[in-house]
Amino acid sequence: MSYTWMLLAALTLPLIATALISLLGRWPNIRESVSAVTAAILFTVIWWLYQAPPEPLTLVVAAPIESLQIAFSVSRLGILFALIASGLWLVTTLYAAGYMRAHHEKNQTRFFALFALAIASVMAIAFSDNLFTLFIFYEVLTVSTYPLVTHSGTPAARRGGRRYLMILMGSSIGFFLPAMIITWLSAGTLTFANGGILEGHFDTSWLWLLMLLFMFGVSKAGLMPFHRWLPSAMVAPTPVSALLHAVAVVKAGVFTILKVVLFVAGPEFLQQSDTSQYLLIIPMVTILLASLVAMTRDNLKERLAYSTVSQLSYIVLGAFMLNQSGLIGGTMHLAMHAFAKITLFFAAGAILVATHKTKVSELNGLGKQMPFTFAFFTIGAMSIIGLPFFGGMWSKWYLVSGAVGFSGQPALQWSLSVTLMVSTLLNIWYLLTVPMHAFFKPAPDKSQYKEAPVSCLIAMAVPAALCIYFFFDPHLIYDLANEIVTGDGQ
Repeated sequence: MSYTWMLLAALTLPLIATALISLLGRWPNIRESVSAVTAAILFTVIWWLYQAPPEPLTLVVAAPIESLQIAFSVSRLGILFALIASGLWLVTTLYAAGYMRAHHEKNQTRFFALFALAIASVMAIAFSDNLFTLFIFYEVLTVSTYPLVTHSGTPAARRGGRRYLMILMGSSIGFFLPAMIITWLSAGTLTFANGGILEGHFDTSWLWLLMLLFMFGVSKAGLMPFHRWLPSAMVAPTPVSALLHAVAVVKAGVFTILKVVLFVAGPEFLQQSDTSQYLLIIPMVTILLASLVAMTRDNLKERLAYSTVSQLSYIVLGAFMLNQSGLIGGTMHLAMHAFAKITLFFAAGAILVATHKTKVSELNGLGKQMPFTFAFFTIGAMSIIGLPFFGGMWSKWYLVSGAVGFSGQPALQWSLSVTLMVSTLLNIWYLLTVPMHAFFKPAPDKSQYKEAPVSCLIAMAVPAALCIYFFFDPHLIYDLANEIVTGDGQ
């Protein structure tokens, strides 16, 4: 298969799956098989792209204005994002097949079709050749996931969906769009390039303001105060929560931030602006405040939602450190967080299916009745904390190295290190208390529960195993991150 056909396949396979799934509502086994098989084929195609010698290919779909094209190309950062999304689509399909049936969810065909459509949007974002194309499919992703957030149709779901749509689209139109227009007017192009496109075309004294527009305009990255859509969207079914927090939506946000820093502004150009370093305060505040809020939440999914808000800002923090270690750490965390967080959300959904319990305070003693679920939860939690023998340790390692080697204001260097250390301690408290209560506190009654369906357990086991595997062999993710940061990634 040629390079062009592989790129076309990556972009179109999820769309074909969307159409087929929509026609297979009367045959749920075939419907879910189509979703799983397409995800497996998509992952294989992207793996071929990863292994193939890179070609300077640009696939132009349309050119509304001469210097503004809807175009796609292959980059190493795009491949990393696409590998994560396609691989976890397969795992989530397996999980959703068990969850949706066991929980007797309605409109299951619509769910699987819209999930495939969201993955199609992610592939378009991952392989966008320019900021204009990325912006278009960033908005498509918002619209395509809105019906998933409101899937249950309850008043709470509709309220959560309205907030989801208003914050994401309001911020992108109010901040992201103006930032993109300013970039285009300044540089004359929006095509991503190694080292960025702004140097020599934009006044460094105003660079901090442009970056601020991008940071708040990309509210899928969950930076405070534009983070409230994430907890509000927890009214959605658990597979949707996995889509939001690990597979697609939030990762599209931090992916966009990395693209802007690496291939629009450029780290070296950003370093010429003394004021740009103070943008680090925003992710630092988000990391700490979101962790503190997570500690107060008894609802398990809401606790995990605020954990996501905090963890996303690790990636933004690494990006704006503007040194090699920080950028590598942030890029690696894109993957390490995805595997760990999807494990945690799958476990929360399994607990709901098996016991109908949603609060941390209700989980006492459940570890003996659901040992696999809580063991997988523990693995995901330890990886997010960054403990040895779990993959999250390596992304945290490079982030801390980036903080120690930060060359800006000494007060900021000290603050970066303290933020990472304190937030890790807070992670321990609000994540490990869940399995501790489940395994070591007595059950309040003699109710007996069983594990969730086998498909849910298998789906949890896969990302949990990857959390361990990538501690012992992180080279795939590290090598991709290193190529991206050192200039071979675009």
